[in-house]
Amino acid sequence: MERVNDCILALNMGSSSLKFKLFDVLTRKMKVSGIANSSDGKFLEFLVKDSEGRILEPWFLSKKDKKGVIDEFIQWLKSHEKEFPLVCIGHRIVQGGPAHFNPIVINQEVISDLEKYIYLAPNHLPEEIDLINTFGAAFEGIKQIACFDTCFHQNMPHNARYYPLDEKYKASGLIRYGFHGLSYEFIMQRLAEQILHPARQKIIIAHLGNGASMVAVKKGISIDTTMGISPMGGMVMGTRSGDLDPGVMLLLMKQEDLNADQLDDLLSKHSGMLAIAGSGDVEELLDQEKINPKAKEALCLFCYQAKKSIGALAAAMGGLDTLVFTGGIGTHSSVIRERICHDLSFLGIILEQQANQNNSEIISAESSWVTVCALETNEEQIIAQHAYDLLNPKI
Repeated sequence: MERVNDCILALNMGSSSLKFKLFDVLTRKMKVSGIANSSDGKFLEFLVKDSEGRILEPWFLSKKDKKGVIDEFIQWLKSHEKEFPLVCIGHRIVQGGPAHFNPIVINQEVISDLEKYIYLAPNHLPEEIDLINTFGAAFEGIKQIACFDTCFHQNMPHNARYYPLDEKYKASGLIRYGFHGLSYEFIMQRLAEQILHPARQKIIIAHLGNGASMVAVKKGISIDTTMGISPMGGMVMGTRSGDLDPGVMLLLMKQEDLNADQLDDLLSKHSGMLAIAGSGDVEELLDQEKINPKAKEALCLFCYQAKKSIGALAAAMGGLDTLVFTGGIGTHSSVIRERICHDLSFLGIILEQQANQNNSEIISAESSWVTVCALETNEEQIIAQHAYDLLNPKI
């Protein structure tokens, strides 16, 4: 029986942040949210806000590493357990390999499966498993739910899903999974409920942040996406290389004598716009580009690859009706959106300049054949929704 004040905790741990939201079980409305961001690998403060976005409790962290942030957050939850009694904890998990796509209640068997597939996401799964174990120990008896970022893409057609490699590699999990699925799922719901009817649309969603990807959605199904087996693939990103000729990896291994771990570290943490300009932060690069040619070069590459991805995904669908920008950059940077959409009028994409500068939800001109939107995503809302559905199965 659900009680008044019972809460679902949605956890979303990224490479440089820890975000959470607490949702009322009865209404599924958010009560409070929190975020801790890192700079140069150090977390400085945790901000907790109410449902209206007002800051309730900012506090400076005594421990600056990710483990310290998690420990302090758990103490905060325990000190507020009467106000926000937990009945479930939902986790964003980057992927569950070929065994798991749909949301699932976490047990030891699920954890063992995730451990088997660490080789598919070595930069994400170990920390996510540690987070599950840490919260399991701190809140014994409370169910934990895994929500996989690959779920949205699980029905991609064969031509988009599989690599041209021997069948034995496919069997070991070497397939194109796609990511940012929880974000895409939220945007599709948002379009369906308030703006458009996605089942009748050919849609591209561009999730642009420190990690960036795009998806082509046709009749409500993901038919292709820019990321493949890992979140390192596809477009150039803040610190990730994006797609590279396989010969680049071979050269780095042979000529530079890099092993697999060193190559992974280089391509995921020391490449992308950071490698070009010394920073992977788009806002910082925009501030610098007038005086720093490398900043301009990095931004030009980012926008060029985004433009090229839109063209390729539109071709895959045989047209385009709707383009949605989301993620931190996609939602808030009118300059980046304008640069990406420049010269795409041949696809029917024409921005309304003032609407774009105002970060309005619909930013396309009346003459645009394609509806262009800039929408906030909410991965935590989807996590809470899946958690609730698993706790309360429909009969």
